[in-house]
Amino acid sequence: MSSIRPWRDIDRRVSRQIMVGSVPVGGDAPISVQTMTNTPTEDAAATIAQIRRCEEAGADIVRVSCPTQEATAALREIVREARVPIVADIHFHYKRALEAADAGAACLRINPGNIGSAERVREVIAAARANGCAIRIGVNAGSLEKDLLEKYGEPCPEALVESALDHIRILEDHGFQDYKVAVKASDVFLAVAAYQQLAGAVDCPLHLGITEAGGLIGGTVKSALGLGNLLWAGIGDTIRVSLSAEPEEEVRVGYEILKSLGIRSRGVRVVSCPSCARQGFDVIRTVEKLEERLQHIKTPMSLSVLGCVVNGPGEARETDIGITGGGQGKHMVYLSGVTDHHVQDADMIDHIVRLVEAKAAEIEAAAATLEPALDAAE
Repeated sequence: MSSIRPWRDIDRRVSRQIMVGSVPVGGDAPISVQTMTNTPTEDAAATIAQIRRCEEAGADIVRVSCPTQEATAALREIVREARVPIVADIHFHYKRALEAADAGAACLRINPGNIGSAERVREVIAAARANGCAIRIGVNAGSLEKDLLEKYGEPCPEALVESALDHIRILEDHGFQDYKVAVKASDVFLAVAAYQQLAGAVDCPLHLGITEAGGLIGGTVKSALGLGNLLWAGIGDTIRVSLSAEPEEEVRVGYEILKSLGIRSRGVRVVSCPSCARQGFDVIRTVEKLEERLQHIKTPMSLSVLGCVVNGPGEARETDIGITGGGQGKHMVYLSGVTDHHVQDADMIDHIVRLVEAKAAEIEAAAATLEPALDAAE
């Protein structure tokens, strides 16, 4: 089989690049994964602890709400302790934006048209510029401006895009270019159509999200449909999966969406069957336990877990490590697509975890050896 697979190609939309703290967004930068804390920001210790869990899950950027002066006061400590850039979520009070920028926020989530007079807008833009702070314009179908609702009668793609362009114009009029834009909706069709229209109208980075998507299962499905369609079309530079679940779960789902499209890879990609009467072991429980025990693996690799030999060998040929169910509680283990040895039921999960950990160490060691050679060649 040819290694060239044109049907997998994604022709990514060309956008200009901005920096959100140390993370490049747009251009040819990797699509970043974001989430948002749900602790009271005023409780710096609790917020930092939650950010740490998000970092461990792989978050590139984390957003925190800053509705009060106490919140922006705590933000300074939060920014200092976080290992990833922090976005301050601001809605209407321009002073919170000024305080957040001074406290070290890497980005302000704010709609400049919603914060009052032209003088206030100028102050916020000046604070962002002085502190090297980006701005994220966040248009949401649930909070569209009254005049746009009157004009269009209801939230629609045209209304979301017009709102975004109005806010963009304000920043552009002040010569501010370090911004990204989101046009979110809880309706998948509405959000996708709005992003498609906006993508053709601007060159700034786009932050993708299906807002208020729902719980872990329902929200994951909606987000995968909406974000997956856009990403497959090459639209999107950073994503947030909005779930009624802990923020680290949003990060994990975000990576699963990116992994499924071959856009980014982090940790173990599990290929597993839905199980049937042919299974030689309890596939469902095995996958549950393996996913839980392998969360600490950050090195990209693949693992196939198949209950029988019908599809098992074929899937194992495409993965780093594989296992297929056999008779009498004895199962075949594949390494790099080749049959290697058997393992018994009682030892299977511990054995696979050890194999994955060893493979991760091998990959990391090879990368560490290769890096100095590449640096020397340059």
